[in-house]
Amino acid sequence: MLLGAIADDLTGASDLALMLSREGMRTVQTIGVPPADFDLGDVDAVVVALKSRTNPATEAVAMSLEALVWLKASGARQIIFKYCSTFDSTTKGNIGPVTDALVAELGTDLTIVCPAFPANRRTIYKGHLFVGDQLLSDSPMRHHPLTPMTDSSLVRLMAAQSVLPVGLVSHNTVVRGADAVREAFSDAKRRGDRIVVIDAISDADLRVIGEAVADFPLITGGSGIAIGLSENFRRTGLLPTNRTAGTFAVPAGRAAILAGSCSEATRGQIKRAIEAGIPALKLDPVTITEGKMTVDEVLRWALSQTENVPLIYSSAEPADVLAAQKELGQERAGEIIEKFLARTAIGLRENGFRRLIVAGGETSGAVVGALAPAALFIGPEIDPGVPWTLTLGEGEPMALALKSGNFGGPDFFLKAWEMLK
Repeated sequence: MLLGAIADDLTGASDLALMLSREGMRTVQTIGVPPADFDLGDVDAVVVALKSRTNPATEAVAMSLEALVWLKASGARQIIFKYCSTFDSTTKGNIGPVTDALVAELGTDLTIVCPAFPANRRTIYKGHLFVGDQLLSDSPMRHHPLTPMTDSSLVRLMAAQSVLPVGLVSHNTVVRGADAVREAFSDAKRRGDRIVVIDAISDADLRVIGEAVADFPLITGGSGIAIGLSENFRRTGLLPTNRTAGTFAVPAGRAAILAGSCSEATRGQIKRAIEAGIPALKLDPVTITEGKMTVDEVLRWALSQTENVPLIYSSAEPADVLAAQKELGQERAGEIIEKFLARTAIGLRENGFRRLIVAGGETSGAVVGALAPAALFIGPEIDPGVPWTLTLGEGEPMALALKSGNFGGPDFFLKAWEMLK
């Protein structure tokens, strides 16, 4: 293994694994930390998918350090701590505390913060994170039910979470090339900075940054930061130049869509799918709690949709989400839906469904936790940051597309299936 990654949620892990695969690295994503003797085969990169984004910070740190120990023991030469390209977190963590712990464990004197992902319109300028043309604090992320992002300054956000000094490397340095960035890193160390936010507004910027961090034991950021890393291993002869993205034999069986995300992007994808004639069934946490909707009823409905791909969703407008949270509690409302969709996924598998699209990071984590594959092989890209994956381990394989709520174009639920033909 050349590169090891620790991702704070499942869809983010798939996003990063896809990027590494697309850049020519044989990549496998594990579901949690594997056993010490787990055989992953001949791979260049392993992404350990955790469910630590919204856990208490102490839990997130412990989980991340466990993953680090396994990756180091497996031979990883460089570590990435991967979080969302919209820096989903609060002033209590978890990005800062996990970064601090990894810095200490690896004994590194400097690391970077770079969640930029230009292909999905996440860019950083003057240390501020943009979502499209909007500052993060003006984007729909300000209404996120678990991690509302009301500040766009990554320096301020990181400084509020980390105990380490935080600095900035601006875009006018990045455009001057890798040598200039390395010089800026040296200046940051002399100032006493231990973490630096670094601007990036294009893939070219990310390749410059990737070259500049070739010797860093630890890198933190979104999946975009992986764009420039594989080339470092090619320069040293550790990675061949003729690798191609992964492909796999598509499992036979029926298909379904499970959507738990309430993001604006996922709501738009659901709307487009329904307009195109996809049969859809909406879940409501209050109705589920009252026993008026059961998993068995949902499965009977899904099995009856023999002419098309059924869509089962709980996605709702922000006002409806807040109303449910007010009645049930913020965390409980989400947990009800996650557990319901996880049990639904098991039922679908038992009834011959072998292809699932799952929308939402927390939902994907719950579904994959229930299906319990040992690992995921990374296959073809559907939209930027979203691959098809194939489950590895015991039992019949399944094709899973695990989509972060904010990712994918409006027609994602309609076009994804074309990739499997």
